[in-house]
Amino acid sequence: MAAAIKHMASNFAKLDKFEGVDFKRWQKKMHFLLSSISVVYVLTTPMPKDGGDNPTIEQVRKRAKWDNDDYDTLEAEYMAEDASSKKFLVSNFTNYKMTDSRPVLEQYNELLSILGRFRQHKINMDESIQVSCIVDKLPPSWKDFKHTLKHLKEELTLVELGSHLSIEESSRA
Repeated sequence: MAAAIKHMASNFAKLDKFEGVDFKRWQKKMHFLLSSISVVYVLTTPMPKDGGDNPTIEQVRKRAKWDNDDYDTLEAEYMAEDASSKKFLVSNFTNYKMTDSRPVLEQYNELLSILGRFRQHKINMDESIQVSCIVDKLPPSWKDFKHTLKHLKEELTLVELGSHLSIEESSRA
């Protein structure tokens, strides 16, 4: 028994504390941990019957053990938090404002990072909309360049936009 507790404690030490984001990634780690301590069965095994008005001791014991080992409630709670983190993420992107005081490529990369987290949360946004939003966020001193980008005949990808921004920023330096 002592060896099992020591094993369980070492696995808990390896598990990152859930911080309210990347629930799916945390969930997979939790699934692995639950497997290693032999309680993952609650994810796939139906809840035992409680025995009605006259349960046997065995039925009560099985139900109590299953209830204790079950973490579906935890999943439901944090999936709701994950939904709120999606709203926060979308808000970060839509409210992001580029400034003249920092390099545009640095700010562009921050926006790409936010868009990368969109993919982690399965938030889909067409690439042409992403490009258009980023162009609209260019700082005030880039007004003429923004106008040029908006009037290009071909649609830009994020990579192409990054190239245009890099060339423009180096020509301004």
